[in-house]
Amino acid sequence: MTRVTPAQHLGDAFGAVARRLRAASMASLSAWDVTPSQMRAVRVLTAHDGGVRSSELAQLLRIAPRSATEVVDALEAKNLVQRSPDPTDRRATLVSLTPRGVELTEEVRRARGLESERLFEQLSKTDRAHLSRILRRLLSE
Repeated sequence: MTRVTPAQHLGDAFGAVARRLRAASMASLSAWDVTPSQMRAVRVLTAHDGGVRSSELAQLLRIAPRSATEVVDALEAKNLVQRSPDPTDRRATLVSLTPRGVELTEEVRRARGLESERLFEQLSKTDRAHLSRILRRLLSE
């Protein structure tokens, strides 16, 4: 019989909490009619003021260029991104967020914050502070 260590239990518990947060996040995206992969692209574009080429977006998302094109096409159809000529290379196109795409980013960020708050509100203020400190430490290693 295989013995389960406390670390395995901790890893399982951490994974279960992460899955709950992810499920809540994915469910909330349906309110805006965006998929998780589309939202990932929107978040990447938020960090690149002025836009990026589709090929660069594919690299940043770690997906195939054709997949990035499909994501951009879907976001453009929803008026969340726009394509414009690259001023440094007229053969290339830049993808950037529209004002509606910027609004969406903020709306989703607020909704995800509320989801996290609902999950963690069952912890005392002290427990939240400890958890926050522990997670920051784990992320710094």
